[in-house]
Amino acid sequence: MSVLVASDLDRTLIYSNAALALTMPDAEAPRLLCVEVHERKPLSYMTETAAGLLARLTEDTVFVPTTTRTRKQYQRISLPGAAPRYAICANGGHLLVDGVSDRDWRDAVAVRLADQCAPLAEIRAHLSAAADPTWLRKERVAEDLFAYLVVERALLPEGWLKDLSGWAEERGWSVSLQGRKIYAVPKPLTKSAAVREVARRTGARLTLAAGDSLLDADLLMCADRAWRPAHGELADAGWTAPHVEALPEAGVAAGEEILRRFGGHAGLPAA
Repeated sequence: MSVLVASDLDRTLIYSNAALALTMPDAEAPRLLCVEVHERKPLSYMTETAAGLLARLTEDTVFVPTTTRTRKQYQRISLPGAAPRYAICANGGHLLVDGVSDRDWRDAVAVRLADQCAPLAEIRAHLSAAADPTWLRKERVAEDLFAYLVVERALLPEGWLKDLSGWAEERGWSVSLQGRKIYAVPKPLTKSAAVREVARRTGARLTLAAGDSLLDADLLMCADRAWRPAHGELADAGWTAPHVEALPEAGVAAGEEILRRFGGHAGLPAA
């Protein structure tokens, strides 16, 4: 039976220094492997044990990195194991096949967005007008598909995010706060749609998934079995589903445990 493993990356499998959550004494901390360098500096990590588990997983399953990152941001990551045949970037806006964006998929996404939600330009204009320079650090557009703000989270006014979410909802968009980034993403732009397309192309009969943010909820719902860590938006909201297991681990330890669960349910021998 072909097994498809679709996993979010940031704060699910890989972790920045700020997200590692190393609560143990220094002498007991796990050995870490750097898997991303940005501007000549190490940026993201996983434990060496997790790296070994992922390398084995890529040999025996259809492993699909599934991320909100742009293609350029994704390509900075160097994951252990065999290079994935498929990868999903821009929250489902790009389906990479051997590193190249699939044109048919991209065209289908464009039609769906045009038909079902307000245009990006309208959302950007509202974000620019509503954001305050005292806490806004950057405003970015990702792949001409969605927008995000980089903010000083501690200075964000109470109720601002809720108001933005209500405004966006009426226009077919959703809002997600992840670390210092506030994402505004079209509702038809989903990881789950791209994962279902990969499952169709590969003939996978079992789909496993993991993620930590509200943008991952549809990904977890489309899987046969899924996991979320004890940190992130989903954990903060107490979000769950019958086939989704809320793990007790947080930080980089959660990434390692997620990979153990993937391997166990894919039928791989225990490490």
